[in-house]
Amino acid sequence: MVTTADIFTISSQKQFEKIALKVFRYQYENNLVYQEFCNFLKTDVQKVKSLQQIPFLPIQFFKSHNVVSNSQPIQTTFTSSGTTGMITSKHLVTDVTLYEESYQKGFAEFYGNIENYVVLALLPSYLEREGSSLIYMVEDLIKLSNNPESGFYLHNHDDLIKKLMELDESGQNVILIGVTYALLDLIEKQKFQLQNTIIMETGGMKGKRKEMIREELHEQLCAGFGVSSIHSEYGMTELLSQAYSLGDGIFECPAWMNILIRDTEDALSYVSQGKTGGINVIDLANINSCSFIATQDLGKKYPNNSFEVLGRFDNSDIRGCNLMVV
Repeated sequence: MVTTADIFTISSQKQFEKIALKVFRYQYENNLVYQEFCNFLKTDVQKVKSLQQIPFLPIQFFKSHNVVSNSQPIQTTFTSSGTTGMITSKHLVTDVTLYEESYQKGFAEFYGNIENYVVLALLPSYLEREGSSLIYMVEDLIKLSNNPESGFYLHNHDDLIKKLMELDESGQNVILIGVTYALLDLIEKQKFQLQNTIIMETGGMKGKRKEMIREELHEQLCAGFGVSSIHSEYGMTELLSQAYSLGDGIFECPAWMNILIRDTEDALSYVSQGKTGGINVIDLANINSCSFIATQDLGKKYPNNSFEVLGRFDNSDIRGCNLMVV
């Protein structure tokens, strides 16, 4: 059995692969949906000796099945956003402390101690619905920042503009986490010249604006906020971990998360580094659900394990997190 200590103390690629293969066997034995999928592919579990041989469950299964790997009670259910009538994904979480440990350690790996920041959040479309895993995470980060200035903003842009300017001018480190269209709305109302603030976009126009390529979007945001780079978060309802980009749209994963790029013509084979394909995510924190997910995102992987998100296979079913259509 793999423990949480095993997952969150991974320090090498070799160790990652060893634990990933253990998690694969555990989930094959305990997750009936995943087991049926593997059996459909005629997977010989004993012959799976590398990450590339592990079957990746298509993310659409989270819309039609309960994807769980144990019989513990469901503590919370995260749901994806969607327009009226759209079937949304549901992620049944039997141990929410795993999610908390994953995003807390992941944030610390890329940004250091959360108490060094004021965390401001501009996530209206997420706040206005139930079951958002992003809201759960940001709400906790706000609390953990232990700063009375941290908080959510909905449509009160004037209050946010004033707060952002005051904090930045005082020399306080600030992270503004925002859904893309709301950040664009903000800089249309006010141009900034921020010196001590990180702007982190979580992607998604939510049907409010026309989709833009990342370069154009980040250029507008850099100009509007007066910053040299835009940070991004890559996460989704079906996962318990996030990758972060500290600029240029190049994402890096925490040690317990990894990306493979599958061939768009053959979902069971992989393309070489630098080539475009479908993004497969390994999220070992997701041990109680499924750690091996084939997303509908397109991307490229680079030699140092970093990756880029380029768009989606099908733009008709828009998911909110990091949706850049090329």
